[in-house]
Amino acid sequence: MGNDVTLTSAVANDDIITPSAALSPSDTPFSPSDAVPGVVVDEPQAPARRSRWGLLRQHDFRQLFLADAGSQFGFQIGMLALPLVAAVTLHASPFEMGLVAAGDTVPFVIATLPAGVIVDRVRRRPVMIACDLGRMATLAVIPIAWLLGVLAIWQVILVAFMIGMFSAVFDVAYQSLLPSIVGKDEVIEGNSKLTGLGAVSQIAGPAASGWIIRALTPPFAVAVNAVTYLSSAAFLRRIRTPESAPERHPDRHMGREILEGLRYVAKQPVLRAIGLEASCMNFFNAIFNAMILYFMARNLHLSAGTIGFILSVASLGGLAGALLASRVGTWVGTARVMWLLPLVTSPLWLVVPLMQRGPALWWVAGAFTVIIFGGVIFNVTSVSFRQRLAPPHLLGRVNATMRFLILSLMPLGALIGGALGSTIGVRNALWVGCIGGALSWLPAMFSPLRTMRNMPEPEPA
Repeated sequence: MGNDVTLTSAVANDDIITPSAALSPSDTPFSPSDAVPGVVVDEPQAPARRSRWGLLRQHDFRQLFLADAGSQFGFQIGMLALPLVAAVTLHASPFEMGLVAAGDTVPFVIATLPAGVIVDRVRRRPVMIACDLGRMATLAVIPIAWLLGVLAIWQVILVAFMIGMFSAVFDVAYQSLLPSIVGKDEVIEGNSKLTGLGAVSQIAGPAASGWIIRALTPPFAVAVNAVTYLSSAAFLRRIRTPESAPERHPDRHMGREILEGLRYVAKQPVLRAIGLEASCMNFFNAIFNAMILYFMARNLHLSAGTIGFILSVASLGGLAGALLASRVGTWVGTARVMWLLPLVTSPLWLVVPLMQRGPALWWVAGAFTVIIFGGVIFNVTSVSFRQRLAPPHLLGRVNATMRFLILSLMPLGALIGGALGSTIGVRNALWVGCIGGALSWLPAMFSPLRTMRNMPEPEPA
């Protein structure tokens, strides 16, 4: 599932900015009815009792769930194996590790906005299948080059870039497909189940990945990742819900259609506030991401199995967040979750740079657990809100615009992380990322979200 907050490359996948005048507190009280044009604020309703399996009883959602299971497990292997190919197999420098991290995130700047136009023009499921097959073929380059004795760091960077390109398109299509399968009234449950699956894969995946990497070596572990994308494509083909072809406009133009998505988000203060907060968080996360696996593998000399086990323990927070996202939104308020939860959890980032071999590792794992718990609830709430708010013909472009806003600073953060690691030291680079991450809730605090309890709901059609 394409998330808004990318917690760490080592902990969660694949949806926070600097304050702007548009988000500064005004001198007059803010009214929730002014937050989003054309919407009204509703109090949360108690859910009706239903089967514990919920949406999993639906054939098509089950196929999407199983497709995601394969790609999520593969992702857990790839996010550990590809950086370790660079750090351990090719002995990359800190700056080269920054380039690998940037190679994975630059495509979200290049491809996300055009991807939104593409998925609003065509059926979304074939796009997702094509992206899965493209990722499979791209990852196959690493073990083949290793077998031939020609693997080099530039190839790892290029593979990371191409995977990022396919993923940028896939994620926009993925977030836009879900409402057509389950309906807008059930997107929170659908996102919670898919996020819960991601959390389970983050618990089992890193430990399994560490042992797979240890048994097969990092290049051949990447080959296992390639096969999982084939399984994802196979399950996506089994979805039966027909997708109607979008209306074809004779005067359509890529630039104009991108602007339609940008204008829609620009007119929605709540979407802007969420995007700015997530952009800020992801920028500092990218600084952190560029160095954390290098630090654990090269500075602390931890094995792949140990790294994977630590990350699996930390990912228990993701599972808890997915299971409790709806309840926490009801207890706290879906708008308050956007700033209050990061305010409570983000100071734990300051524990991470203190990491040492021995018992201190478990303090860091505990801090990660709480951070991921808050990040998953943020993701489920924010993605579900825009899936319900945006009209169907604009959903792809709204998702693309938000993802562009949220992810576009990550390549810069990754490059800065690599540069800082090479100049002031890897641990100090982690401090920069963690201090920034601990303050990333501030943009939401100084936004309309601060005066609201719940997210606005779309008006009935």
